[in-house]
Amino acid sequence: MASVTTLPGSARPQHRGFTYWMARVRKELDCLRNTSDDRLEDSVHDLRVAIRRCRSLAAVMLEVDPNPAWRQLRKLPRKLFRGLGSLRDAHVLHDWLERLTPEGDSVRTHLLEMLQKRAIAGQSAAHRTADKFDEEKWKRVENILRQRVRIVPPGGLAAECLVLERFEEAHELHARALRTKKPRPWHQLRIGLKRFRYAVENLLPRQHAAWEDGLKRVQDVLGDLHDLDVLASLLRDESANLPLASIEALRQALERERNERIQTYRQLTLGQAGLWHLWRAGLPRGARVGAAAFARLRATARALDSRPRRTARLSRLALRLFDALTGARATPQLRDPAARRIFRAALLLQGIGSYQDRKPQQKVARSVLLRLGVPPGWSATEWELLVWAIRYHRGAEPKPKHADFAALPEDRRHLVQLLAGILRLARALGRCGVEHATGLRAEASEDLIVLTVPGWVNNLEHAERLAAGKHLLELALHRSLIVEPLEKVVPLARETENELTEIAAASD
Repeated sequence: MASVTTLPGSARPQHRGFTYWMARVRKELDCLRNTSDDRLEDSVHDLRVAIRRCRSLAAVMLEVDPNPAWRQLRKLPRKLFRGLGSLRDAHVLHDWLERLTPEGDSVRTHLLEMLQKRAIAGQSAAHRTADKFDEEKWKRVENILRQRVRIVPPGGLAAECLVLERFEEAHELHARALRTKKPRPWHQLRIGLKRFRYAVENLLPRQHAAWEDGLKRVQDVLGDLHDLDVLASLLRDESANLPLASIEALRQALERERNERIQTYRQLTLGQAGLWHLWRAGLPRGARVGAAAFARLRATARALDSRPRRTARLSRLALRLFDALTGARATPQLRDPAARRIFRAALLLQGIGSYQDRKPQQKVARSVLLRLGVPPGWSATEWELLVWAIRYHRGAEPKPKHADFAALPEDRRHLVQLLAGILRLARALGRCGVEHATGLRAEASEDLIVLTVPGWVNNLEHAERLAAGKHLLELALHRSLIVEPLEKVVPLARETENELTEIAAASD
């Protein structure tokens, strides 16, 4: 079985997590407010770094927990971060001009004077923006999120999944950038690599200890490349009425430095000894990708399910129903391993959405899942089926007038009806007092399926609930379902017991 490559034993992680960086923003904000203009550059840099780390982690956490406080965290410092960015650019471009142009050069003199004016204006703007920053609101958001960040423990499988997603996004940008020398793809790669770096730093401290130097080196190279592109753009904008010879000399210097950075990046990252290969070797592979994706879904269930114990109880009953129908060969679609994986995920996520009461829970859940996106190892089609199964596991049954569902291919509609129907039946049995699944079994004939269910008591009230709960499943199976009480308990198979234990862990 494939597994994560073992990291060197000497790697000693120094984990600076979410609470550290949230507090660091407030500390650096105080430094900025009390720093003289001649030392402002370092304060601006340190504050931007702290803000970026907080916002990056918030973006990662939004993939598993759509709590509004994460969006507030990203929004709160946006104006401050952007305002400080213009001052930072003025400082950095000033340094590049002094390195790349000779004393007395007219282009150098013109651009340095312009950057000096920008820096002076930026200093005043930085202080104004810092004074306007709502620090009390920042503290309130911090107090809310210091608990929610625990949904994804550092170093766990869910953390590995989130970092793997960031890796795949950044690696795709890496492949695009290598096909061109145009600035935009390299700028996008720089942003993607930062997101990957900060995800590793916050979520995988052991890997970060081993990769820190390489990540910083590559980010510095891409940062230089971005600065050179910004300076080239500034030169184009200010080239009117300046000597062509000086302009051309600076253009050539910029191109030379730029090519050197691209070559350095290639040397650091390409081949079996390259950094991308090293990073990928330290992240989940093979079967572990599926386990990590399932852990990510379990984190979402912990974040959004207000009744996890009830969900776990219904999940045990629903999984036993699924296995009983599969064993009785009720329909070939249930024997597909992908169908079982989708159903197990639906068991985890069936209780999400209850934190909002303005809309039906199943509709809220569908919206949440569509925003979360497809986890690693899942196809877009599988994720779509899961979303629809959650949408129709309660409430109104799917109908032809539901245009989006009706547009699905027939085989997908049928599988959604099967999975949602089993969940509906489990919910109905749970409301009828069926509390455990031990011994539940099914026997199928050409026009009938008989379910033997422990704890089932047939009376008028239960019969009415059962009729509504089994209707969708009967439509999908094209057969009637008869529920009978169990007379003798039969132990669960070991494989099913293990799966039920894993699913129940979401309620811990």
